[in-house]
Amino acid sequence: MTADTDHDHHDDIVYPAAIPFVLLHFAAFAAIWTGVTWEAVAICVALYVIRIFAIGAGYHRYFSHRSYQTGRVFQFILAFLAQSTAQKSVLWWAAKHRHHHLHSDTEHDVHSPRHTGFFYAHVGWIFAKNHDTTDLVKIADFAKYPELMFLHRFELLPAVITAIVCWLIAGWPGLVVGFVWSTVLVYHATFCINSLAHVHGKKRYVTGDDSRNNWLLAFFTMGEGWHNNHHAYQSSVRQGFKWWEIDPTYYILKALSWIGVVWDMKSPPPEVLRNEQRLGARVIDRAAGDLAATFHVDGIVAGIRHALADSPVLAELHERMASAQHKAEDLFAGLHMPHLPTHEEIRERAQAMFAKTRSLDDIVDRAHRKILEAVSARLAAPA
Repeated sequence: MTADTDHDHHDDIVYPAAIPFVLLHFAAFAAIWTGVTWEAVAICVALYVIRIFAIGAGYHRYFSHRSYQTGRVFQFILAFLAQSTAQKSVLWWAAKHRHHHLHSDTEHDVHSPRHTGFFYAHVGWIFAKNHDTTDLVKIADFAKYPELMFLHRFELLPAVITAIVCWLIAGWPGLVVGFVWSTVLVYHATFCINSLAHVHGKKRYVTGDDSRNNWLLAFFTMGEGWHNNHHAYQSSVRQGFKWWEIDPTYYILKALSWIGVVWDMKSPPPEVLRNEQRLGARVIDRAAGDLAATFHVDGIVAGIRHALADSPVLAELHERMASAQHKAEDLFAGLHMPHLPTHEEIRERAQAMFAKTRSLDDIVDRAHRKILEAVSARLAAPA
């Protein structure tokens, strides 16, 4: 699956594959006839907690990011529990998530509210035909295990087994309230990280995307809501970086490390915790692109053309463009160009727009070049 096919049009938002998903939501109302027992409610709560942990600790922190190590037995248990949520196979989930981080909130992201809208980012993308296949190359480190490939081929088997066990324990209320209710709740708690955590919350770090920390989502997802932290240092097993950022998934994994079930737990370095790390070139470029986009280039160009309509400066600029391949900065050097934002103006907007970062000057410099390049390209075109 290529990046080009990852972002096909999704006009047909109702997909056949979504029918079981919709029916499961309707099945939750069957509790009107089955009744709601305390035993079934207890199963619902227990399954929610266990499976939210399996999503965060398994699908996400282990299979997607390898933030810690474990043996094949616990690896299989995590995969089985996570797949009992009926969120497709562990290999599919992790491959898609790795792709998301590679292209987070760009046009190639599989679930970006910025580009595809909130509903599609929340749930629609899962059932799109162009997202149905699994890129096993992206998840080759786990696709080598035959037991995980078995779960991949029979992705609904863990969910079916879990549903049967609930029915055997507590009858029809156990199936409807215990299994169905908890599954629907886990669905939307998980999906909110893809959608809501890229729309609402606070940004401590500049990450080149829209990820945000959301304390309410962190509560319901056992720590996954500290999403901006996660995007700042993806391989960390701990996502609540501050002492008050509650992260139960990390606490459970830490306890498991004491008895040797998991080990080699990766943590963010001190400079990340202090928000003093230098940003990578890709993050700087994406942040600079967002900053540059806040300046209306077409308006700038129109203002320049209008102000210099009868001035030799505009003719001189066209002459420079025609005579040689200049960088945008060289083209405007020495020329008085009205309406062009100054470096200081761009910096002031960056300070208002971004969280604290040591790389602010790099972002401003790159955004300045992007603006000049865009203005230069439009001025070179016929009016």
